[in-house]
Amino acid sequence: TEVTEKLEEVVMIWTKQIRQVLVESEQIRREADDVGPAAELEHWKSRMSSFNSLLDEIKSSRVKKIINILQAARSKTLQQWKELDGNITIAANEAKDNVRYLYTLDKFFGPLAHASPVMMEHIPSLMNTVSMIYCTSPYYNTSEHMTSLFLKITNQMINTCKTYLCEG
Repeated sequence: TEVTEKLEEVVMIWTKQIRQVLVESEQIRREADDVGPAAELEHWKSRMSSFNSLLDEIKSSRVKKIINILQAARSKTLQQWKELDGNITIAANEAKDNVRYLYTLDKFFGPLAHASPVMMEHIPSLMNTVSMIYCTSPYYNTSEHMTSLFLKITNQMINTCKTYLCEG
């Protein structure tokens, strides 16, 4: 019983830490007003890395041994643990999926940033790709994500035009 109590304390600490990571990941991002679409990809790559590291830790033999001991002891703390484990998996899958879809836009980021203001040649392909993401992504096709992406694309177009005007 004493060992079980100590292990439950450890799992409760982990649970609290994982909850904190999940809460922080859901908070609204503060970004500069002129940030471009490449920042969206970087955000999701960073988030994917964080959640994958967390999943690797959760799947480690050390953690599995503790969870197995608590399962054998029929610990009540495991219900919360299983729920959080599922939430971390969902968050990791979302980040991975969003990175995969946003990488399809990566080829447009360079031309968008370095083109002259007559960047019309890139716009139809860019919009087709954004449309494909919206139609097929199980996670990224929310109003919030698409608005953020369009805002960043617009910011990049404005920055490109400003640079062109200042250099011209």
